[in-house]
Amino acid sequence: MRKLLLSSLLLVTCIAVSGCSSTTGHYVIKDATPLAKEVVASVEPAQFETGHFKASDGTILQYRVLAPSNVVPGNAYPLILQLHGSGGIGTDNVMQLDRLAKTWAVPEMRERYQAYVLVPQFPIRSANYGPPSPEQHAESSPALSAALELVEEFISLHAVDKSKIYAVGFSMGGSAAWLAPTLRPKLFAAVVPVSGIAPANSFAGIFKDLPALVIHGNSDTENPITADRRFADEVVRTGGKKLLFREYEGLDHLLPADIFPGYWWRDWLFQQSRR
Repeated sequence: MRKLLLSSLLLVTCIAVSGCSSTTGHYVIKDATPLAKEVVASVEPAQFETGHFKASDGTILQYRVLAPSNVVPGNAYPLILQLHGSGGIGTDNVMQLDRLAKTWAVPEMRERYQAYVLVPQFPIRSANYGPPSPEQHAESSPALSAALELVEEFISLHAVDKSKIYAVGFSMGGSAAWLAPTLRPKLFAAVVPVSGIAPANSFAGIFKDLPALVIHGNSDTENPITADRRFADEVVRTGGKKLLFREYEGLDHLLPADIFPGYWWRDWLFQQSRR
């Protein structure tokens, strides 16, 4: 118990300062509770601008974007690629705005984190994985490749800080956040996969120097935590020193309550920079 308490304290301290971006750690969070459903009830889809994009393979993506609330001419801003779960699959350009995406539009969050938040909607799955097994791993779909083309076009048209591009997502979106750097190894400064399925171990080397904050409940029956544990262990085995793992005791396939307002992980994210 003493070791666990010290580990939890270390993570809180570590995640609050930029110097800990090179620290690897696995931390178990006790007394975990799910995020309340009503926390972003006031956020309307209209707060996000709409757009659509045609990828080189013909894939059409609808998307939403939340711009910085105070754009200063000449400044460049971080870009968050916010990736939705399987419940957001479609073409209505609304359902991809899940609770995690909407948290960025809460006035206090939008003011504190001046950034572009890009939320594509996938017409098919962005990540595929079979049933739970010791070898379970995620594989990217053409739709995820299309989304990364969208990111590249968006960067060319907006004042984006190319050293601060991040991928964040829950469930299928967490799997896609894991997979995005495997398709564009030099694009992302950090990733935050939440309750996702990690890639095959052969991709571990990509994460040797890429900060990743892994968030997962250890009672998740839909996307078992075993795949994330497997891949995290492989990243560390290959010399990775920038992976932080938050394991929530007793939490099922749900967002943990501390994801919002979640200054601890958002501040950590914005401290990461690709040099």
